[in-house]
Amino acid sequence: MSKKKPVVVVTRKLPEAIETRMMELFDTRLNHEDKPMSQAELVEAVRVADVLVPTVTDKIDLGVLSQSNPNLKLIASFGTGVDHIDLATARQRNITVTNTPGVLTEDTADMTMALIMSVPRRLTEGERLMRSGEWTGWSPTSMLGHRIWGKRLGIVGMGRIGQAVARRAKAFGLSIHYHNRNKLPDYIEEELEATYWESLDQMLARMDIVSVNCPHTPGTFHLLNSRRLKLLQKHAYIVNTSRGEVLDENALTRMLRAGDIAGAGLDVFEHEPAVNPKLLELDNVVLLPHMGSATIEGRIDMGEKVLINIKTFIDGHTPPDRVLAAML
Repeated sequence: MSKKKPVVVVTRKLPEAIETRMMELFDTRLNHEDKPMSQAELVEAVRVADVLVPTVTDKIDLGVLSQSNPNLKLIASFGTGVDHIDLATARQRNITVTNTPGVLTEDTADMTMALIMSVPRRLTEGERLMRSGEWTGWSPTSMLGHRIWGKRLGIVGMGRIGQAVARRAKAFGLSIHYHNRNKLPDYIEEELEATYWESLDQMLARMDIVSVNCPHTPGTFHLLNSRRLKLLQKHAYIVNTSRGEVLDENALTRMLRAGDIAGAGLDVFEHEPAVNPKLLELDNVVLLPHMGSATIEGRIDMGEKVLINIKTFIDGHTPPDRVLAAML
């Protein structure tokens, strides 16, 4: 890159402190409206940018990247997942890709644990009842849910977030089970008192609560499809704070409506921001607007990682959070 400040295009509104620092360090083009860019706007962004800073709402696909200018050498994504970026095309065009791992682990695990508690205990149903003005007072049989103490929790994906969920769940008296591409080291299993299942099908059939914490990749698309969801027991609950595409949302909705699954807590959806309207009609589902990582501290930490990745790259060094290296 030349000695002049690189052109950095930011696709969404970021925390003010991060935007201010970007303006100081780079020739920065901000998105002052907090709405996703259209494909045409993304194409225009990659035509002028030396560095693109997208988020998970931006589809950086072949149609966008094929029109990028030769000086675009870095995509510094604001977020952990990179399934919104066509990595193969980025590599072909010698574009390095970075993300912001690690900083959202605790926030997402907190939200996962909140949903694990909220769905069986019917917390949002109770809150709606209070706001309706129809609550008539305590009753021995009113708003009965299920305790989570002593139940089996099956975690699908035992990476950073899955392990953070397991630590919280263990403190609440849940028995920890997990399915992962690789078995965890013995010392982590011992710490978490976790049971490994090589077969996802076998684990699902035995769990009281299932937490989805794996990334969305071609291999995990509809990992929990109709066949696998039917393995769940009728009293089971499912929580998803990873990516909506991992679950077959239509199949899940049908089973929830039929009473084949007891309930669900969903922070992500297969066709965001669209949500299956039939899900909205169900009382046994807690729906959240993709807010699992939505803390001020987490967003600032993400922004600081983006800044470090850009500055390190511009200075000619390997960014600490490189997901994809440019071809030599």
